[in-house]
Formats: sequence, structure tokens, C-alpha cells
Amino acid sequence: MARSLQQHPTVLALRLRNETDPPRAAAALDPARLREICLAAGAHDVGFVPIDDPAVDTDRDDIMLALPRARTLVAFVVRMNPDSVRTPFRSVANLEFHHAGDETNEIARRIVDALHQAGGRALNPAMGFPMEMDRFPGKIWVVSHKRIAEAAGLGVMGIHRNVIHPKFGNFILLGTVITDLEVASGHGTRLDYNPCLECKLCVAACPVGAISQEGHFDFGACYTHNYREFMSGFSAWVETVADAKDARDYRKRVSDTETVSMWQSLSFGANYKAAYCMAVCPAGEEVIGPFLQDRKAFVADVVRPLQKRAETVYVVPGSDAEAHVIARFPEKTPRQVSNGLRVRSVAEFAARLPLRFSPGKAKDVRTRYHFVFSGSETAELTVAIDDGTLDVRWGLHGEPDLRIEADATTWLDFLAKDVGLLKALVTRRLKIRGPAKLMRAFAACFP
Repeated sequence: MARSLQQHPTVLALRLRNETDPPRAAAALDPARLREICLAAGAHDVGFVPIDDPAVDTDRDDIMLALPRARTLVAFVVRMNPDSVRTPFRSVANLEFHHAGDETNEIARRIVDALHQAGGRALNPAMGFPMEMDRFPGKIWVVSHKRIAEAAGLGVMGIHRNVIHPKFGNFILLGTVITDLEVASGHGTRLDYNPCLECKLCVAACPVGAISQEGHFDFGACYTHNYREFMSGFSAWVETVADAKDARDYRKRVSDTETVSMWQSLSFGANYKAAYCMAVCPAGEEVIGPFLQDRKAFVADVVRPLQKRAETVYVVPGSDAEAHVIARFPEKTPRQVSNGLRVRSVAEFAARLPLRFSPGKAKDVRTRYHFVFSGSETAELTVAIDDGTLDVRWGLHGEPDLRIEADATTWLDFLAKDVGLLKALVTRRLKIRGPAKLMRAFAACFP
């Protein structure tokens, strides 16, 4: 076997080539040369982050699994057309997102090819989708593009959680290339200021009130509406189809416009419902001019058309988002839906509590909960709600107002509404010690 392999034509060709041109170990890349390669590939700006940077901590295991011996992350931005994103016609905005996304992935592939030519290994995780859906609803991405972009000095996240580039503003898409090549020096340094103007136009434009004046971000509200035709929003729609008795019943549950919108997302790529926070942002050297020249005109031309746009806004029943739509946007129609988010473990339950917390529903609530889980998972958790604030910590801390002891599987089934509260209590798989009304108060804070 070994002798035949050595006589294989491919092996002989490689040996002959190595004799005439011996392979050399790849030298550390000059940052100026690497930057030139990335710009030539189509990137509008680029920066580099070493694998041991703290910004990589949450992704490092996935990165090393994707490319063993990875050394450097190449972060880059692709500029978008602001006017296309700002128009009230969402088909135009989504076309810009899709084309810019395709361009970002193509640029990343060209950078990967150039790094291969330089003697290294490299790969590019997707700008957005596809992701690792077998992990859903956990961490489905390989690289957190926003964190890496910040570490590379390409921008800083504003209060709307979009990265704002100092020149292009937030009208950018982000890409990351992973390589086992080192950069000799000149890794990106973080910006020493935040380009965000704190003008709060994103707060005014968001149809679901996901961005508060104080800086709190309601992930659940944004996810339920803007990502309605992605992931769990799609799952919720499928369950609606399954629950419908017949075509007439389905039409009572889902309007024709919703149905064809879902078809459009399935056919041409999932469409965002809003992204208004990005649309109205005036930050960035190339973007700020009209805002500085005439702020009233900027609000009239950019912000008001989005605020006045008649549209369906998807909200979870009883959420802060539903109340926000009713109070602030009479032209918009709130549509109660399930966001389809389900947790698969106690750890996910704890991690997602801050993401689903509704401060508005938690006003005047001052309650401490102790959770004690047993069975398939054993864990102890303290959840303290104090007048619109939330504190989640592992372990039991302080004196609880309500103690909940639960079989872990039963608790997760209860959250998914596969098991009713009464059955869980009767079977003693769920026990509560304290006023039962505090269970309802807890649920109200996490609609």
C-alpha cells in the first residue's frame, strides 16, 4: 500500500514540484499588504483581530473547531446604499440587504482565496445565513461579527445595537474571515469614541419600542416583529397552518398579505419587517450632512414616513411592544402572535430571561424567586425583579418570596405549553412555596 501510494501520479507530481520549488513556511503577513488584498477584493474597510483577543472569547471554541490552529480574524465592512434602506417601501430595503449580503459573502470568498495563495488556510462563515440550525435556539452562529468588528476598530455599537462605522455610519454589513496566518503587527485597535450621536431617532422610529431612552434593548420585541419570517416566527406560522381546521379557518387566522409575504420570504430570501433603527441613524461622516444642515427636514423626510407607515406590527400578547404600538402609532395595527421561542434546557431558560424581560410590565414588582430544578438537570437559580429591573444569578441568594421546585423536563414542557400548570402541580413534578399569584406576576414580566 505504501509503495503504491508513493508511485501514485499525484504524489510523483508533487515530489517533482517540491524538488524544483521547495515549499516554504508561510511568513507572518504584513498588515498593509493584507489590507490591500481585502480592499482589492471589494471590502470598504478592514481590520485584524488575533485569536487570543478577549472579543473572541465567546466564539473561540467554535472558531478552533471550524479551523484548527486559527490565528487571525480578518474583519471587514461592505457599505450599503442609505437611501435604499431608508425608503418606506420595504421591498427596496430588503433588496439592498440581500444584494449587499451576497456581495459580502463573495468578497469574503475572494479574501479566502488570496490567503490560500499566500500559503495559509482560511474560511469564511456566512455574513448572515445559513447558520447552524441544529443548535437553534442556542448559539447558531460561528462568529459574532459585531464583536469582532468592534475589536478590529471598524466601529462601535450604538444604542440601537448596530455597529456604526465612523465614516459609513451604520449602513454597513459585516464579514469575518478566519485564517491560520499571523499578522506581523498592526492589529486593529478599538475606536476611542462611539460614533453614536445619542440623537434617539432610533428610539422614536422603532415600531415596537425595542430601544428605550435609557438604553435598554427589548430583544423579544425586536425579534418577534422584525424577524417574523425568520426561524421561530416561521415555526409559529407553520403551527398556525397545522392548527387550522380547513382553508377557511386558516384565512381567519392569517391574512392574504401575510401568506404571500411568507411565500416571498421563502422564495427570495427572508425579509425584514422594519430595520427602522438603521434607516434613521444619521451617524457617520458620509451620512451626517443632511442631519446637520436641517434636522427638521431630516426628520420629515426620513423619520416621519416610517412612523406614519400603515403596517401590521407583530407583538406577543400583553407585551410592552403591544402597548407601545397602541400608544404611539395609530396608523399601525398590532397583530398578536407567538414568537415561537422555546428553550431546551435550564441553562437556556436562565440565559433567555434577560432577553424576554419586559421592564414596563415589571414596574412596581419587587419579588425574589428561587428555582430548584431536579431530574434531567439539577440547578439552583435566583431571579430578582425590582421595579423594572432584573437580576438573574445561579445559586440561591436572599430570602425568596416564592420558591419553585420543579422537575427540569416538566418545567421546560410547561414553558412550551405542552404541560398545563394544574397537571404539573397535581403530579407533584412542580411545587410552589409562597403566594400562587406571584407565578402570574412572573409570567407577566416575561410575555
